[in-house]
Amino acid sequence: AYHILYSFLLQTGLNTSNRVAYFFTRKERIFMTATGKLNRNGFTLLEVIIVIAIIALIAAIAIPNLLRARINSNESSTIQNLRAILSAQGAYFAANGEFAIDMESMTTPVPAFLSHDFLQNPLSGYQITFGGDEINYTLNANPTTWYVTGIRGFYTDASGIIRHNIGAPANSNSPTIH
Repeated sequence: AYHILYSFLLQTGLNTSNRVAYFFTRKERIFMTATGKLNRNGFTLLEVIIVIAIIALIAAIAIPNLLRARINSNESSTIQNLRAILSAQGAYFAANGEFAIDMESMTTPVPAFLSHDFLQNPLSGYQITFGGDEINYTLNANPTTWYVTGIRGFYTDASGIIRHNIGAPANSNSPTIH
């Protein structure tokens, strides 16, 4: 087949150096020209549709996993934040003989029991609210947008046990975190 194509090139009147380079770099294009078909310079519609379908399939697999990873990260961060607040409440109680009833009470003293970063509410997609009084405080942490920033609500109190509830705010009767 190559000698037929080479003889075709000789008959076209192209100079020899161009023929050899063209012959060895553009075999498909020469064959198409030799048979009288049009040169192919782009992608077919079928090729484009296949590429779009592959990209859509990869996105359909990856996006839910990324969203779930974000929710897991928010929930883990919130549990750590609640543990930090519990620890700060213990230190506050040791220094003052009562529990703090708001974040400002733990962030404004010098030295502070908590970093000022805890005043930014929501933290990691969760809204943390104080309740109770100086003897028995409660903390609730609920997602700012349920099933987007988190799927579990959290609760803790002076006992130091963190509880959770899926799809709803947690309370003192909710299961504990292991």
